[in-house]
Amino acid sequence: MSQIRLRLDLAYDGTDFSGWAAQPDRRTVEGELTRALRQVTRSEALSLTVAGRTDAGVHARGQVAHVDVPLAAYAALPARSGGEPWAALTRRLAGVLPPDLVVHAVTEAADGFDARFSAIWRRYEYRIADDRARRDPLRRQDTVLVRGELDAGAMSEAAQSLLGLQDFAAFCKRRDGATAVRTLLEYHWERRTDGVLVGTVRADAFCHSMVRALVGVLVPVGRGEREASFAAEVLRGGIRDSRVKVMPAHGLSLEEVGYPDDDGLSERARQARARRVLPGD
Repeated sequence: MSQIRLRLDLAYDGTDFSGWAAQPDRRTVEGELTRALRQVTRSEALSLTVAGRTDAGVHARGQVAHVDVPLAAYAALPARSGGEPWAALTRRLAGVLPPDLVVHAVTEAADGFDARFSAIWRRYEYRIADDRARRDPLRRQDTVLVRGELDAGAMSEAAQSLLGLQDFAAFCKRRDGATAVRTLLEYHWERRTDGVLVGTVRADAFCHSMVRALVGVLVPVGRGEREASFAAEVLRGGIRDSRVKVMPAHGLSLEEVGYPDDDGLSERARQARARRVLPGD
C-alpha cells in the first residue's frame, strides 16, 4: 500500500505521562498520540518514530516525530472541511488530543526524513530554583527546588570539560551492547531574570538519564562542595558514580531538534545508524 511520511512537531507537559514510549496500562505520549492518529485517519496500522524518547515526567516544547500514513486515508482527511490534508490533520488532532499534548504542525516529510536518525542534535533545558522565597508556584511542575545557592559561572566552567566526542558511560544507565559515545556540543548555565538557573545541554544524541546526570554532577560544584575538576574526574571514571545524583525528571524539557538540509537527510540517517566509537577504538 502506498504511504506518505508525515512530520509531526509537538509539545507536551510530561507531568502525567509515563514517558514517551507506549506501555501496557500506562498513559504515555506515544500511546495518546497513536490513538488520536488512528482515530482521525481511520487507519489502525500506524507506528510513530520520535526524535527523543523522553522519560516519565520529562516535558517537551520541541519534540519531533514521524508517521507513515496510507495515501488514501491521507487524501480523505479534508473531506468535510476542505483545504490541504496536512492542515486538516492538524485541526482534527487538536480536537481529540488531551490538553497536555499538542501537535503544533503536521507537514509532508522530505525524502529521506527520519525523525530519529536524521537529527543532527537535540537541545534540552533544565530549570533549577535555589531561592525558596523566589520560587514560582506556577512553575513547580517544570522547576526543581534545591538547597543552597548555586554559582552558575562555576557550573558553566566545569561543564566545558565535558564537551566534545566522549564516552559518557559514567552518565548513562547501562544497557548491554549499547555504546555511550556521544558528542556534547554545548553545555552552559545562566541565571535568568526570574532568579531561576537554566542549564542548556545540546548533543548529537543522548542515552538514558544522561542529561539529568550531567546536571547532577554540576550541582555540588555550584554549591562549592566540589572542585571544577569533579565533572571531568567522573567522566574519566567510566562508570556510574555514587557521588552523582541523577536529578528529578520534571526539571527537564526537550526544547528543539536540529536537522540538516533536505539533501542531507538520508546521509545523516545512515551515519546515525552506525555504532559510535572513539577514535582509535
